[in-house]
This record gives sequence, C-alpha cells and structure tokens, in this order.
Amino acid sequence: MKSNRTEENNDQLAAIGIGAMIVFIALILVAAVAAAVIIQTAEKLQQNAQTTGDDTADNMAGKLFIDTAFVDTTTPGDDYLLFISLAPGSDALIITDISYQMFCANGNTQGVGGTEISFTQFDGSALATANTLSPGTSYQAVVDGSGGTDWDDCSANSGTAAGPIGEVQLYLHVANGGTTFETMVVDETAGGALVV
Repeated sequence: MKSNRTEENNDQLAAIGIGAMIVFIALILVAAVAAAVIIQTAEKLQQNAQTTGDDTADNMAGKLFIDTAFVDTTTPGDDYLLFISLAPGSDALIITDISYQMFCANGNTQGVGGTEISFTQFDGSALATANTLSPGTSYQAVVDGSGGTDWDDCSANSGTAAGPIGEVQLYLHVANGGTTFETMVVDETAGGALVV
C-alpha cells in the first residue's frame, strides 16, 4: 500500500491581494466623503452668492438719488426741497413706499412718510400719493422739517437762538428697497439756501 503525503503550502499571494482590496475600498470611501464635502461646500457658496446678488439688485432697484437740496421757498425755514431721481435700473416706485428719517444737530429726530413728504414732477405738476415715480425722470420732493406736532423739529430755523440748525442727517427709505443717506449742511434759514 502506497501512502500519499499531502503538504499544504501557505499561499501568501492571496493574503496580500485581500489586504490591497481592503485598502482600495477604504480609499474609495474616503474619496467619496471628500467629494461630498466639496460638492456641498460649492453649493453653499453658490447659494450665498446668489442671495447676495439678489439682495444687492433689490437694494439698487429701489433707491433714490438726491441730486441737490435747498431750504424750501414756500415755507422758508421749515421744509426742505429735494431734487431726486431713481437709481439706474430701478423699477417704478409707489410714492407711499417712500419714508424718511432726520437726525438733527440739536439732538432732535423725526421720521415719517405719507403727508409729510410730497412729490411733484420736475415741471411743478403735483403727484397724488397713488402715483408712481418712474425711472429716468427727475422729481421734486418737499420734506417737512418741522415734523408737525408728532415729531421733533429738524427745520432749518430750529437751531440755537433761532439760527440755522447746522447739520441734518437725512435718510430716504424705500419699502423692500434701498436707503439713501445724505448730510444736509444748513448754514442759512432763508428760502433757496443750498443744503446739499
């Protein structure tokens, strides 16, 4: 009888192959996670840029430019006459969407809209509060500096000893739009005195 002798050889090549496959799968998983993080970051940056661009467009599409301003001649010393226009690329603005604030050198503040600010076309014809301001057209706006009975007095003649008030910070706000800021330097109370 012949006996068969069986010898097992350790196959080291298979063990190396399995190790390499595990490392390869781990590298694929790491690459997938890194790719997901990069894609998510890029999408977030794109959304932020889009939001910022939309906000900027909204602010510029609803903004007023103050070309010049005077102490009003109709009620000298109380009101201010502004020559304004809409910013380039602006949409038409409804007059009732416009309000203003004033901060005066004497510490007074005021901020109103509606009847306290009135608009006329450049030729002097009046605009009703239901009207709109159109791009490419200049307008006159009369802002009540005395503020009536509800607000502090920021008129030109509300300075010390009934002299000029000095500086007045004027803000024109557009609902869902931008804000225009201008410093008016009031050196005279007479009608027609240049303040901007």
